[in-house]
Order: sequence, then C-alpha cells, then structure tokens
Amino acid sequence: MTTAVQSPQTPEQWRQALAALPSVPAGGKIPAFYFGHGQPMLIWPDNIQPSNRDLFSSAGPKGPLGNFLRDFGPALLDKYKPKGVVVFSAHWETSGERQVTDYGDNNPLLMDYFGFPPELYQVQFESRGDATLSQKIVNMFKKHNMLARTVKQHEPRGSDGRGFSGPGLDHGVFVPFKLMFGDSFDIPVVQVSIDESMSPEKNWEVGKALDELRSEGILILSGGLTIHTFRDFSAFTESTAKPIYKEWHKAVVNAAGTVNPEARRKAMMELVSHPGFRPANPREEHFIPIYVAAGCGEEGEARVVSGIHGAPTIAFGL
Repeated sequence: MTTAVQSPQTPEQWRQALAALPSVPAGGKIPAFYFGHGQPMLIWPDNIQPSNRDLFSSAGPKGPLGNFLRDFGPALLDKYKPKGVVVFSAHWETSGERQVTDYGDNNPLLMDYFGFPPELYQVQFESRGDATLSQKIVNMFKKHNMLARTVKQHEPRGSDGRGFSGPGLDHGVFVPFKLMFGDSFDIPVVQVSIDESMSPEKNWEVGKALDELRSEGILILSGGLTIHTFRDFSAFTESTAKPIYKEWHKAVVNAAGTVNPEARRKAMMELVSHPGFRPANPREEHFIPIYVAAGCGEEGEARVVSGIHGAPTIAFGL
C-alpha cells in the first residue's frame, strides 16, 4: 500500500517545492521530470473568448498549470543550468524504433492540433538542436539493444493543422516551453519518441537507457497528462471531476512520490490496474510518459513538485 505524499497545490507550495529541490554538484545527476505539458489552450489569445469557460479556467494561460509552468522553467534553469534539454511528449510515439530529432540550428514546429483559431497557428518558439547530443542518444539506445535513429527536417513525422505533413517539435513541447522559457530558447532541445506499445515496462527502459545523460548536464523532461479524456470534459477540472478521477489522481501522486525505488516501481506498475486508469485515459499515450521519467530516474528518491489535478509534476532520481 502506498503512503500519502505531499502534493503542492498552490503557487506558494509549489515554489517552496521547487526551491527545495537539491542542487546538483559537479558530476552529479540532474533529476528527470514528468510534467503536465497541457494543451494549446495554454497559449490562448487574450482577444478570443473560449467556448468552454470552465475548462479554460483550469487549462488556459492563467490557470494553475499555466502559472506553474511559468515558475517551473526559470527554476530549472537557475538550479541546474542545463547544457541541453531532451524531451519526450505524449504526441510522438513510434513502434519498435526510437526516433531522435536532429534539426540543426532551427527546430521547426509541428502544429499537430486542428480546428483552433488562426492565431494558434502563428505562434513561434525559436530553439536549436544539437547533432552531437542527438547522435549520442541514438548510441545510448543501441547500447541498450534498442533500435534508434535520428530524423532530419526533410522527414515529416505527422499532420500539421496548417494543412500539410511536416517535421518539428510537437505542441506537447513548444506550448509548455513557451510558458517555461519564453519565445526564444538558446539551450539545445532534442525530442525523442516514446514507445508506441504503451507498455509501462518498455517505456521505463526507454528512460533508463538515457540515465547517463543526467550526469552530463542534460535535463530530461517527459510530458503528458495523467487525465486525458474527451468523453468527460468535467474530468479535467478538479471542482467538477467525478470522484473516480480524483481517486485516480491521488493514486498516481502517491505511487510516483514513493521514496523507496523498488516500492515506487511496484506501485507505479500497479497503476494500470486502478479503477480510474481507463476512465481517465481511454488511450494512455498521455499517461505513459511518466514511466519514461521514472525509468530515467529510477535510482534515488522521487518528489512531487506540483500536485495539480490531472497534470502533476514529479522529480525522479533525487
């Protein structure tokens, strides 16, 4: 049985949690983070009225997640001063082979969302890749007997809401990064695909293969949402969510925040048997990235940095 863990809910609480994260000495390991990457509503224009005001109040730019992300990014940069960022998103999955972006001096954006106002297809987030880091990631996967390769700008990886198939960092990356790091970010960003199998064990191993990067000044972020269902929009907001979603959220936070590594892995693997798992995740692609971060930081402690309903942030490998 898992024990209840601290779950920061307010700005004061999560700022204290961020400040309390241990600094990393030279050669030490930066924690790996699972974080709520939100949705395009996080960068909703001020001049457009949203159709779902209840959802907008929680998922929009001035909601809890938006406010947290604006604190999260600067805290990471100040505390860890990363040399590069490796990011996983719920919106890029590949079967059998890990794909790693190698986009050169200008990471394109894949606006993989549809039916939104034109303003949301004009957003910008400037960043660059790092060919050396990308190839190192490929080599690390191969060392762990996983197929992997880099992908270039000329290789489309998905449908874009602007009417074409293209490459790029998807909205699970550039949307939260705009809030975390601003419109332009000078630290290299490399995105890696999760495993399409949706297997907790396989995605745990994906993260574990990159553990070494944490001691080389690389920040590893794995984004998603623990509640992602279009069958019940009330689930996204704590004040309207049915008890099953609230129970699920508590179970995730308690399992992921378990201090002992072996007990944490066991508790996290059991989450897919929780009664709230499937209602909260008709398909689990937004939940599965938590296993990437947990695998990457499987040794050491874990700590819940933010317990925002359906979009928690957990540090692994402290």
